[in-house]
Amino acid sequence: QVQPVESGGGLVQSGGSLRLSCVVSGSFFRHYAIGWYRQAPGKQRELVAGITVGGQTNYADSVKGRFTISRDNAKDAVYLQMNSLKPEDAAVYFCNRNTDSGRYWNWGQGTQVTVSS
Repeated sequence: QVQPVESGGGLVQSGGSLRLSCVVSGSFFRHYAIGWYRQAPGKQRELVAGITVGGQTNYADSVKGRFTISRDNAKDAVYLQMNSLKPEDAAVYFCNRNTDSGRYWNWGQGTQVTVSS
C-alpha cells in the first residue's frame, strides 16, 4: 500500500524557516498532483499547497508568498519550503494526492511543526 513518509518538522521561532520533505515510493509518483496538508488541534485538515504533474503550483491564501512547494520526480519526493513562519502555522503537516475525488493514499504519520511566538 502507498503511504507517504513526511519529515523535516520541528520547533522554530516566529519568523523562522523550515523545509519539509515527503517521499512517496513508487514509479507512479510522477503521474499525480501532490498536496501538502496540515491539521491543527481541533481543526479540520486543510490543503495549504499543491503542485500538478506539470509543476504548476497553488497555495492557500494564508501561506501565499511565504511557502513554496516543489517536487523532484527522480526522487519520488515533494518539498515544502516554509518561510516567515507564524504561530498559526503550527500543525501536523502531511502530503498526499491533491485530488477532488477523495481517493487519497493512506495518510502517513505527518511531521509536527511548532512555532513559538
